[in-house]
Amino acid sequence: MKQNMAQWLDNLKAAQVKKAMPVLSFPAIQLMGISVRELISNSALQAEGMYRIAARTDSLASVSLMDLSLEAEAFGSTIRVSDDEVPTVVGRIIESEEDADNLAVPQIGAGRTGIYLDAIRKALEKITDRPVFAGTIGSFSLAGRLMDVTEAMVNCYVEPDMVHKTLRKATDFLIQYIRAYKEIGAHGVVIAEPLAGLLSPDLIAEFSSPYISEIVKAVQDDSFLVIYHNCGNNTIQLIESILSTGSGAYHFGNAIDMGEMMEHIPSDTVAMGNVDPAGQFRGGTPESIREATLAVMERCRKYPNFVISSGCDIPPMSRWENIDAFFAAVQEFYNR
Repeated sequence: MKQNMAQWLDNLKAAQVKKAMPVLSFPAIQLMGISVRELISNSALQAEGMYRIAARTDSLASVSLMDLSLEAEAFGSTIRVSDDEVPTVVGRIIESEEDADNLAVPQIGAGRTGIYLDAIRKALEKITDRPVFAGTIGSFSLAGRLMDVTEAMVNCYVEPDMVHKTLRKATDFLIQYIRAYKEIGAHGVVIAEPLAGLLSPDLIAEFSSPYISEIVKAVQDDSFLVIYHNCGNNTIQLIESILSTGSGAYHFGNAIDMGEMMEHIPSDTVAMGNVDPAGQFRGGTPESIREATLAVMERCRKYPNFVISSGCDIPPMSRWENIDAFFAAVQEFYNR
């Protein structure tokens, strides 16, 4: 169902009670009795998982899988898949500038990208009471998976031309891919750019933010919203560059103090975060996640542009009693 997402965002900023928007998708495997391996390989299962989560939780929006191996696999990377963990990239396919020159931009549908597009198409048929967001990786984080994360950081200094050539092709692909989501009716996309959170202010301004800004300009309009996600531990120091991307909203991880981050966010800009996904959703208890959620909300209560969320993608085997406790804590906070 089409929706004016610019108006949706304005309504969200004006609302005194704001629903939570955690990055919640992979724990659907527990509701369905399937494995991660099955989920990432089947569009119908992904759509059903998103639907079951939407039916169980009073979330602000439905968010697709944050699978940061997907686009790298489409470029030719090898991935490691397991039954209960998010897939990861193994090795690298770019070791030289020549490799970057020869890197082919994949067609939309390569690897599992067609499965994920079809999953959003099917989810949109099932979920009609809230926006449905697709998920993609960001340009520098994709380049890091093609080169190896550590090598990408070093190459910003020693092989900058190679990095830029890789970023150019990564960005070209991501624009096409996100446009495909937009064409099938997705209401927006969450772009995950965590690797950029490890860069210096000068490096993120050269190797990440301009490319994300290009994506935002190519896809964002009144009907389609870009949410920028970065769970790096340096994001407060990088916030000026991050905001320069022009994204519709921003999402931050639990490596930083969300209350301190909100001091740097313009009052007309929505920012989300940042309950610990591993320590609380995966490793905590209902009581500990209640306390952690209320603590973040209390820390940010004076900022009407704040929305409570998980700090990053909630791990697949996070207990549902913890997830339920998170939503209950949000309700408790607003009932006070």
